[in-house]
Amino acid sequence: MGGWDRRVFAALVAGSMMAGLLPDSRAEGAPPTPATACQSELTGTGKVAAVIDGRSFVLDDGREVRIAAVEVPLLPAPGETGPAAEAGLAARAALMALVASQNVELRQPRAGAAADRYGRIVAHVHLTENGPKTSGGTSVAHELLAKGHARVAAEVGGRACAAEFLAWERAAREAKLGLWGERYYAIVGAESWAELLAERGRFTVVEGKVLSVRESGGTIYMNFGRRWSQALTVTVLKRHERSFTAAGLSPKSLENRRLRVRGWVEERNGPRIEATRPEQIEIAEYN
Repeated sequence: MGGWDRRVFAALVAGSMMAGLLPDSRAEGAPPTPATACQSELTGTGKVAAVIDGRSFVLDDGREVRIAAVEVPLLPAPGETGPAAEAGLAARAALMALVASQNVELRQPRAGAAADRYGRIVAHVHLTENGPKTSGGTSVAHELLAKGHARVAAEVGGRACAAEFLAWERAAREAKLGLWGERYYAIVGAESWAELLAERGRFTVVEGKVLSVRESGGTIYMNFGRRWSQALTVTVLKRHERSFTAAGLSPKSLENRRLRVRGWVEERNGPRIEATRPEQIEIAEYN
């Protein structure tokens, strides 16, 4: 990472600290860097033989890898056309331009599964051809986020790591780079009922103001509209409440706050996102 990139990253991390996403560690020592914010361990190396989609590829020994901590548009179904199809193809082309025939390091996140339900290795991926830029080389996830070809996933691996990834995403979004320049990839309004329903089954970033917070049984409901069936509802199970409170995001304190929420949109008598980790929620008033 060059000097200019380091200055940009430092400014982005500072913004994340203001947003309450990242504790200011300068009082304890050096500020966080891409080499330290996301804890991982080297678990393997290989050469990329083929790219499957915008976050998955196959190594020359047959291992299939999914890049950790990012989400990308899905590839189109056979015969599918339109903005969603174009976004999926653009995401794959972006990853192909980065990793095709390249040697890579695989680094296992310390907080996360080693493989997904499809048997793919889940790892932070680093290029090694161009020398060290972060620990182990150029981070492929950073590159995809910085150029607007991916979004930060719901599960990243801790608040500090999430803040780092969200800073790269935010810079690309504000500059309308890559897919952020397309309407398909735009943040959806929490009261945009039709748009939310169109996102059913997809990973989506939604923004709006929490109008009420209610609790029923073992679930906390954050309602973004006066008619909850026609606006987003974010749910947090009571057993997860402690982790949100520890991160400064006690659900009951978020009433009348403007939030940015990421996750999978479901239809349960209205559009809904279940938040299982505090990294899924940002205070949008500050960033």
